[in-house]
Amino acid sequence: DSLATIRLPSVLSRLSRPSLATMSPVRSILIALAASLAAVNAFAPMVAPRVASRGQVSMMAKTGPKLKYVDAIKTADLPAPGKAVSAVAGGLDVCIAVAEDGLIYAMGNKAPPTGTPLSGGKVGKKTIKDPQFGTEFDLDTGAVVGKWCPGGFGFVIGKLFEPVGVPTYRVKKGGANIQVEVDVNFKENFESKYWKGILDAQGKTEGGYY
Repeated sequence: DSLATIRLPSVLSRLSRPSLATMSPVRSILIALAASLAAVNAFAPMVAPRVASRGQVSMMAKTGPKLKYVDAIKTADLPAPGKAVSAVAGGLDVCIAVAEDGLIYAMGNKAPPTGTPLSGGKVGKKTIKDPQFGTEFDLDTGAVVGKWCPGGFGFVIGKLFEPVGVPTYRVKKGGANIQVEVDVNFKENFESKYWKGILDAQGKTEGGYY
């Protein structure tokens, strides 16, 4: 409104001068158009450029991997040999398995291909068995040992997915706890990729919002 107050009287005052009466029709039309454009610009909304805030950009910031031993379970909560238990270490779902010979192992707790908790499986001396489809995974490497999805409906499911192992982690006793070495930045990086995917899907690759 302030722009209109400043510009419109200035233009109109020029139009009301006697000298304009002697101008050619073409020039008079041009001056009238200029006055109209000035009025339109005066009332046009001012649009500021959209800039992502610092917090929105940091949402998608990615940090490098950082391996660290973190507490998983109390030593007193270790299962008996031949069994396993689930735990959360650094935001990751982990399976703590005790082999038949008493050695302790740590691996991802989601058994492929459906993500069944591996902690419910039977633990042998060198492998742990998926309780759903019977696939055995090496306690040291996480690789598939023997047949892929041999039990239950595995004969159907196993044909839809290629054999894949599970991640394994270093494990040690730390005081009264069982500690697992994990990437403590993994969860943050995973979530940053998730949010970036959501933003990209809505056309906001720079992290801004509408």
